[in-house]
Amino acid sequence: MGCSGCETGRGNTNTNTPPAGCGSHGTCNTQGCNKFTVFDWLSNMALPSGEEQFQGVEVRFKNDRKGYFLNVDKLPLAVGDAVSVEASPGHDIGTVSLTGELVKLQMSKRSVTFEEMKKLYRKARQTDIDKWNEAIAMEKPTMQKARQFAIDLGLNMKIGDVEFQGDKTKATFFYTANGRVDFRQLIKMYAENFRVRVEMRQIGSRQEASKLGGVGSCGRELCCSTWLSDFRSVNTSAARYQQLSLNPQKLAGQCGKLKCCLNFELDSYLDAIKEFPQGNTELQLKKSVAFQVKTDIFKGLMYYIVKDEPSVFHAVPVARVKEIMLMNRKGEQPEFLLVEQPQSKQLKKAEPDYDNVVGESDLTRFDRKKNNPPRNNNNNRNSGPRNPNNNNPRPNNSNNPRGPRPNNPRPNEGGGAPRSNNNPDGAPRSNNAGQGRPNNNPNAAPRPNNEGGQNRGPRPNNNRPPQNNPRPNNPPTNNPPQNEAPQ
Repeated sequence: MGCSGCETGRGNTNTNTPPAGCGSHGTCNTQGCNKFTVFDWLSNMALPSGEEQFQGVEVRFKNDRKGYFLNVDKLPLAVGDAVSVEASPGHDIGTVSLTGELVKLQMSKRSVTFEEMKKLYRKARQTDIDKWNEAIAMEKPTMQKARQFAIDLGLNMKIGDVEFQGDKTKATFFYTANGRVDFRQLIKMYAENFRVRVEMRQIGSRQEASKLGGVGSCGRELCCSTWLSDFRSVNTSAARYQQLSLNPQKLAGQCGKLKCCLNFELDSYLDAIKEFPQGNTELQLKKSVAFQVKTDIFKGLMYYIVKDEPSVFHAVPVARVKEIMLMNRKGEQPEFLLVEQPQSKQLKKAEPDYDNVVGESDLTRFDRKKNNPPRNNNNNRNSGPRNPNNNNPRPNNSNNPRGPRPNNPRPNEGGGAPRSNNNPDGAPRSNNAGQGRPNNNPNAAPRPNNEGGQNRGPRPNNNRPPQNNPRPNNPPTNNPPQNEAPQ
């Protein structure tokens, strides 16, 4: 199976069981889920007559480690076969990743000569595969114990990965450190506890990220763990040429170094920036000076601000900038940056195409205070002071209805509302025509008798003293007197 040797399914050679983590469930047969895969574009091409196929084989091991071996016995091999190869000491188990004439190109790319190639023994037997799977299962607990031993000895190093050889006779410990580390005592502890031959190999932070893998800020798998094999130096000048902000948190990758992808498009930026003037150019105008603040390389624009108007950005083409620079050398100063000075137009605010009734799109709607006057929900009933010692509630007269109020309207003489009947007996108020109502004001004139129904005008205020009589049909309570609203 083509994807039997990927990192998630390493050691799985059963064609009936798909490798763990394979998105195609083992049916793609293209080795697309492997790390550092090489497309064999010569596989469907026949060799010229009289030439034999190159017997070199590329074998992939854990993570990014690959080796090139010579197929001495000319075994028929296919991509994904588990093979037993020569190691030092013993033998190792890996999977075939490339065969044929394309192996020569990969060997020249990695600077591997034919004299350095080791032998390929045979296809892996079932006993070899079982021992290989046992070695793979030992890697994770071994790495955890190895880290604890290094911490106990106080060594300034980090164990990043552990790889066992296929025959379980050798273990390689990959570590990162800022300086030189004396790990002689650590090797003795490893040999006593793990009972294998120990090899310590120091790697850099980028090689560690390549072995561990991960997902970058772009959302894709790390380039160093999928296809990028050579690590070139990256400088901050690459970010400056691409008009990127020098923010270390955004420019650094998972390894803590500058991202390798900063070099991918650097050549295109360098070719496009050749047409631009070098350095920050200042343009002399008749009334002021213009300073450069920004450059758009692919649009061919340079943004300037005038000293008198620092808040207005002017997009000037490169040809116009060169023209103004030539005029300044001759001692001439143009009036405007652009040939046709754009007129200042007030931009109209884009109105929404819907009716915003409740102001849901306004973010500050909760910050504004309402100007509505406060509502008096008590209707001036509780305007007097409350007695804190009075816990008796107001009696509920819902069970003792008073009945309908008698309708004895008084003649509307003054144009106001009819006066209500305050007779405690509930009887209709008698008409006191001709008897005369007692006048409480001794200085006032006698009240005329309106028997003929004449309109006597509004009733004068005679400063009547307040009546302390209880409300009819409402027994007095211990509550303090309250100001009743007029009915």
